[in-house]
Amino acid sequence: MAVRQDTIWERFLSPVVRLLIDEDGLRRYADSINWEKESDRYRRDDVIIPSYYSNQNFHGITNGYLNSDAAVTYDPVTQYVLPPNEGIVRQALVDAVKVKPRRILDLGCGTGSTTLMLKQAFPEAEVIGLDLSPYMLVRAEDKARNAGLEIVWRHGNAEKTGLRDATFDLVTASLLFHETPDAVSLAILRESFRLLVTGGQVLILDGNQKTLRQLEWLNDVFEEPYIREYAASSTEAKMGAAGFEAVRSQDVWWINQVTSGIKPIATENVRHYTPTSVDNDDLEGLGSPAFGIMA
Repeated sequence: MAVRQDTIWERFLSPVVRLLIDEDGLRRYADSINWEKESDRYRRDDVIIPSYYSNQNFHGITNGYLNSDAAVTYDPVTQYVLPPNEGIVRQALVDAVKVKPRRILDLGCGTGSTTLMLKQAFPEAEVIGLDLSPYMLVRAEDKARNAGLEIVWRHGNAEKTGLRDATFDLVTASLLFHETPDAVSLAILRESFRLLVTGGQVLILDGNQKTLRQLEWLNDVFEEPYIREYAASSTEAKMGAAGFEAVRSQDVWWINQVTSGIKPIATENVRHYTPTSVDNDDLEGLGSPAFGIMA
């Protein structure tokens, strides 16, 4: 699939952002890692890459996030496309945590930016980052190692993680839902509901759906195959359909939103768990956005 040259990103924004990025430094970093060897440490044969993920370009990049260029360039670019500041936007999800988590699952973790922040905020919690791209997991592990943080990184699909029922207090996803079809987002929320203990919380950080509906041109900035579908839908309604209660969204600088839901206390068959270490065979895969290095 060829890179579209007619997007606003390709024609106007990409050249500006490239002026702010140390591309030579990125290339040196990219060359310092054997990406295929390192990604093989995470790649699982039982993880099937869904067609909605592999058969589309994201942000004009062929094959989306299934390449090392995406992992290398995602962080440098993202800091310039999340107003007013990437850290502020991601911190809004962390600030919205209302539970005291012992186990946290970050779905579509990408290069682990939010995952690292969750571990820093809750150092005693076991934190797992799950993503469809093994290349992104290599970058995430490198960042965690440099930060001195112990996080479990796993290749897997957020729609069907393979993890046991009711084994997490907090499930999160950042900048993931606008990258997936509507039905997939609902499936991810239903899987999140299954994974949470009663009283557990789900948090979804993504674009502000009201804003995206009001400003149609924002949907044309990047090559985003599912963003109009995302803008037309309601994460709150999906959470309700998945069984969550106390569902509410808060605006994050008008461009983004954080939506929270709580798994209600059931009247029967309430399940609890004893925290245990993660079994390597307990997971399966999902992904997140990225950009590739342009020559």
